[in-house]
Amino acid sequence: MAATSPLTVITPVSRSLQTLKTSVSSSLHCTTNPIPNVKKHIFQVGVGLLAASVVAAAPLEAEATRIEYYATFAEPSCELNFVRSGLGYCDLAVGSGEVVPFGQLINVHYTARFADGIVFDSSYKRARPLTMRLGLGKVIKGLDQGILGGGGVPPMQVGGKRKIHIPPHLAYGPEPAGCFSGDCNIPANATLVYDVKFVDIYKGNRK
Repeated sequence: MAATSPLTVITPVSRSLQTLKTSVSSSLHCTTNPIPNVKKHIFQVGVGLLAASVVAAAPLEAEATRIEYYATFAEPSCELNFVRSGLGYCDLAVGSGEVVPFGQLINVHYTARFADGIVFDSSYKRARPLTMRLGLGKVIKGLDQGILGGGGVPPMQVGGKRKIHIPPHLAYGPEPAGCFSGDCNIPANATLVYDVKFVDIYKGNRK
């Protein structure tokens, strides 16, 4: 795992990250006059999900911006295999455990970047894997295909590490995503690159 290093940042004109962090912190500690919009602030900080059902879309004219993140690790480059859908993938390590199950909850670690290498989200930054359900439209199409497999892509196995290159039509398409007050973390027609580690199958309540 590489040492943490700062990445290039494009800061929203309307507010700084420090202002956002202070606002969220103040809201969380207020017991007499809670701010109604605190949930929106929390949502922006956690925008990395990928779930199309929970990411709010904004009008096309929204100005795309990028939140500051620090890379927690950098996977080596590898030669991508592109399938008919336009998705590219390569296995950095083929796992030896169970194959990812359809429709069940799994735990994955990931770092998500734009095509230019700028990180916009990482489960490592939150120090815990993300629990997701694949095959039921709960995440963007590129992650469903890239992890669960199909269309020429083999399914991942527990312990496996894969780089997934997701074109816009398998990501968020022509609209920006992760938007709040006109500022969007993922611009329209963005190509996304995920470094994914399939940690394990979720052992809790699978319903």
